[in-house]
Amino acid sequence: MKLKHKPLFQPFKIGNVEIKNKFCMAPMGTLSQTDETNSYTPDAVDYFAERARGGVGLIITGANWVESEIEKHRDAFFPSPNTNEDVYEKIGKEIVDKVHPYGTKIFLQLTAGLGRSALPTAIQGNDYVAPSPIMNRWIDEECRELTTAEVEKIVESFGEAASLAKKIGFDGVEVHAMHEGYLLDCFTMSLFNQRTDKYGGDLRGRLTFPLEILQTIKEKCGKDFPVILRFSIKSYVKALRQGAVPGEEFEELGRDVAESLEAAKILQEAGYDAFDADAGTYDAWYWAHPPMYFDKGMYLPLTEQLKKVATVPVIVAGRMENPDMAADALQSGKIDAVGLGRQLLTDPEYVNKVMTEDFMDIRPCLGCHDGCFGRLLEGGRGSCAVNPQCGREPFTKIERACHPKKVVIVGGGPAGLEAARVSALRGHDVSLFEAKDSLGGALLIGGIPSFKQDDLDLVEWYKHQMAKLHVDVHLNTKADAVLILEQEADAIFIAEGSEPIALSLPGMEKNHVCLAEDVYLQRSPVSEECVIIGGGLVGCELALHLSLQGKKVTIVEVQEDILRSGKPLAPMNEWMLRDLLAFHEVKLLTKTSAKEITETGLVIENDGKEETLPTRHIVAAIGYRSKQGLFEELRCISPYVFNMGDGAAIGNIRAAIWHGFELGRNI
Repeated sequence: MKLKHKPLFQPFKIGNVEIKNKFCMAPMGTLSQTDETNSYTPDAVDYFAERARGGVGLIITGANWVESEIEKHRDAFFPSPNTNEDVYEKIGKEIVDKVHPYGTKIFLQLTAGLGRSALPTAIQGNDYVAPSPIMNRWIDEECRELTTAEVEKIVESFGEAASLAKKIGFDGVEVHAMHEGYLLDCFTMSLFNQRTDKYGGDLRGRLTFPLEILQTIKEKCGKDFPVILRFSIKSYVKALRQGAVPGEEFEELGRDVAESLEAAKILQEAGYDAFDADAGTYDAWYWAHPPMYFDKGMYLPLTEQLKKVATVPVIVAGRMENPDMAADALQSGKIDAVGLGRQLLTDPEYVNKVMTEDFMDIRPCLGCHDGCFGRLLEGGRGSCAVNPQCGREPFTKIERACHPKKVVIVGGGPAGLEAARVSALRGHDVSLFEAKDSLGGALLIGGIPSFKQDDLDLVEWYKHQMAKLHVDVHLNTKADAVLILEQEADAIFIAEGSEPIALSLPGMEKNHVCLAEDVYLQRSPVSEECVIIGGGLVGCELALHLSLQGKKVTIVEVQEDILRSGKPLAPMNEWMLRDLLAFHEVKLLTKTSAKEITETGLVIENDGKEETLPTRHIVAAIGYRSKQGLFEELRCISPYVFNMGDGAAIGNIRAAIWHGFELGRNI
């Protein structure tokens, strides 16, 4: 272990509970894995055990309802200790019994409810509740004001749930949450709380709810039972349903830093044992669920201020996966412990790998939210775009093949690389052919913007896996049918990828027209003002990339809105990308057709009217089409010829990796 990283592996205490190292698994509700009894499922046992086996010192579970009568929740959304206590206790004991042998502690996160942040899919009967009559975050429905007696009942339910958690063997609880604009958070903010009873008024009055929760838990569980608080240091709300991007000047409507520091003093004096700190609300959702467009360690400037008043440990996640940065933050006093959220979904063995300095073997999180959140919105279970086993551990095990085979893979993009990795892990003899001089496929171009470095890190991880697993890689080798048949393979995986769709307009011969990849690869210089035809993800991220270089960019999109072609982005990623484009003054022309390219610009049509956009540079980003030539040649020679990745259907990184994983796991 590097001397610099040694402090990360020193123990620390939350209350009287000692944590073996400074790494804490951040709470993530999307991986709760709940059944119709509102208890954890057996799959959840394996999910938590896998992260404990990977070396993390403390696991904080996702949210658990403390009650479901006042805010009426749909079944199987979050677990609930108080709903079916006997069932919950049995599966809870399985969780702690699986986690504790690794020296890992586990805290149960308990939530007061969603409040105005409640999704319609989570609530029965559209009965939304809040501290005061305010509009729901997502839909135009007014939330009803909770009565004093109802709030007191929720407080009592916290004590009951915490008592059961202690009985089961959980090492502490986390109160969820003074963050994200959930019910408890709304009570603490004057923006949402206009009450006149004991739960309203000045800051101390608005903190009565979390203070009473703490008091009842300590009364029922004892003063030595740790209680930590999920705590947002700054809300970043510039308007209802509208957040502010990094660097933007705005008037904070939520909780600002100064008020948070005053609140922290009151809360720790009352007896909270630690702060699990972050920022944002559902009005500024991307702050609480940071996409790749954020810098690493984006909460550290905030926790540095919190640490000036905090006398209890401060845990912070928020893109903290760089161990050098984490060690520096710890040594400089900006944090007391490192929170890891999605990085532990991507690589549950992250902590052990840092300890053994196996950095090349750490699979990076892409900040895409596509597996952990996007898949959930599709009706699937939360997982990870680059780790298909996450949250699916029991039924995605990679087992050695009884009869090793000769496997040939064509294409070194994410689908081909994942198929090669999994096939090799199973003991197959794997050869991979890539036409270009490097592995990575579309990731090599997609990873060029500064905010997509993790894509390139994923390529390096795959290169390391190929070497470690002795995959026979042939670069600069364009595979044809003759070459593939010479291999006498038992199974052939073909991942030919895709190619950009060419723009077809009068004037295309002009030399100031190019493709998005030409810009990324610097094959075509871009003038200070340019027009991008196509407002899908490729066009929008290219616009952001160019605007960060100081260029003035216009997007021309034929559909009614941008980001409507291709697979939908996770909401937090889409909203942040939109807000960044607006912040950097990218001009959006929607419902607009490109008609002709001239010597001086681009002729466009909107609502039947034509005009010319003066520009010296036009970039086409109108989509991709699959390449399937080799597959069509070979598809009938054997039932074990498979088409995958973009060659099978244009998709995203998750689609490619999951396709390759499933084929490699079952051949």
